[in-house]
Amino acid sequence: MQNNETIIEPGVLQFQRLLTGPLEKVWAYLTESEKRGKWLATGEMELREGGSVTLNFLHKDLSPIPGPPPEKYRDMESGKGFTGKILKIDPPRLLSFTWEGTSEVTFELEKKEDKVLLTLTHRKLPTDKGTLIGVSGGWHTHLDILIADLRGETRPNFWQRFTGLEERYAAIYDPSGKP
Repeated sequence: MQNNETIIEPGVLQFQRLLTGPLEKVWAYLTESEKRGKWLATGEMELREGGSVTLNFLHKDLSPIPGPPPEKYRDMESGKGFTGKILKIDPPRLLSFTWEGTSEVTFELEKKEDKVLLTLTHRKLPTDKGTLIGVSGGWHTHLDILIADLRGETRPNFWQRFTGLEERYAAIYDPSGKP
């Protein structure tokens, strides 16, 4: 399976990845702070509808490979965080919560033989090119880090991977090369 990223409608991005299972292990990487902190962000989750979600991002801790953020993301060097609310939960297959107050992220897990199909949908996003590039590159990078950790491989440096993907998504969202 290829790494699929799709704009399914304005303001809605979807990503699919086939992950090393089992299903319960992938669920733990979504819901347990320590495991989620290896690929996305630490923070507690009240695993019930209406429960609180706290995400604390510290990208430099996602990989043993050092590297500073690009200049335009320097304000994130010491971390960034937010609190959201769980909208839907059906363990171990569905987790949906608000993201920075205005958008929504949904993770759906489906068993595929000895693998797990992860479908991540990010809704209610602004539709400007800069947001789409940043969100697409960010999720793609975080998912690459998750895949590496589930396989027992060295997790790539977030900012190095993100910078390359940012260029790729800029070309996808504006194939003419125009700003």
